[in-house]
Amino acid sequence: MYFKSILFSCLLFTSTLFTLVQAQIKQAPVNLIFDTDFGPDYDDVGAMAVMYALAYNGECNILATMASNKHQLIAPALDAMNTYFNHPNMPIGVVKGDAVDLPSWQKWDSLIAANYPHDVTTNRQAEDALKLYRKILAAQPDTSVTIVTVGFITNMCNLIKSGPDEFSPLTGAALIKKKVKLLVSMAACFDKEMGTFKEFNVVKDTAAARFAFDNWPTPIIFSGFEIGVKIHTGLPIINDSNITHSPVKDVFARCMSLDPNDAEGRMSWDQTAVLVAVRGYRNYFDVVKGKIVTNINGTNTWNKDGKRDLYLVQKMPLPEIEKVLNDLMMHQPQ
Repeated sequence: MYFKSILFSCLLFTSTLFTLVQAQIKQAPVNLIFDTDFGPDYDDVGAMAVMYALAYNGECNILATMASNKHQLIAPALDAMNTYFNHPNMPIGVVKGDAVDLPSWQKWDSLIAANYPHDVTTNRQAEDALKLYRKILAAQPDTSVTIVTVGFITNMCNLIKSGPDEFSPLTGAALIKKKVKLLVSMAACFDKEMGTFKEFNVVKDTAAARFAFDNWPTPIIFSGFEIGVKIHTGLPIINDSNITHSPVKDVFARCMSLDPNDAEGRMSWDQTAVLVAVRGYRNYFDVVKGKIVTNINGTNTWNKDGKRDLYLVQKMPLPEIEKVLNDLMMHQPQ
């Protein structure tokens, strides 16, 4: 009996010690490529703040900031944001050729470029997004990269269609399959009550979205329009008097003041995609499995028999996930 008691105590101690050790082992940081339209809406700015907060926490390793929009202020504004968050040498890729060209109607992109330091002054100083994608992916370990898109799907389409080059002998599709673990995309809409809704990131370059989503060779998680539209952020950073000279605060303060619909905070589509790309969905959302079907008119449906994709469904109460995102958005560079 005494021996059994000693044995049980030893086993309990070993189990407890193992649990403590496991709890202290940090998950390896996510190797992340951030792909944004950085202009039409300002939740992209919030998404970058979330991303850099997670990077500061050691949760992700940012490989590059890519643009799916070729407006003239894209590269300067991205460089200003990267510089503000102490990554002045972060690679920047801008889409070339046939692509969307949209500024911010609130002119927050020019606000950032005018008020925050940056070395990149024109898109010509940035790299071709396609070449940068291929260079970065070719250099990474197999199945190690997560791409998060919070804009148009143009770069994904171009990447799939690309051929062998100086960076890799593989086609784009083969390179993605070899190197990319996951694509997380703020795109489309999966709320049946919204009917034939045309989500902005899909409809602005429908041909690219259709081709990319039809042919993408690795899993995709979609954060649909219906997720971010209910989540509002921005008020805490605006109301914090201790935060000064912050492009995130400046952008949200300007844009929220110009739109009465944002009085309670801005709808937060892009932040949710970044959060899931780095931390996963399980603590925040439920998911539905299947495969997206993108229609020629920019609408989308869902094939429930598909096995490649997931789309997010709200699980965490809205005030709780808003607090998670707001706290991350208030991160200040150290």
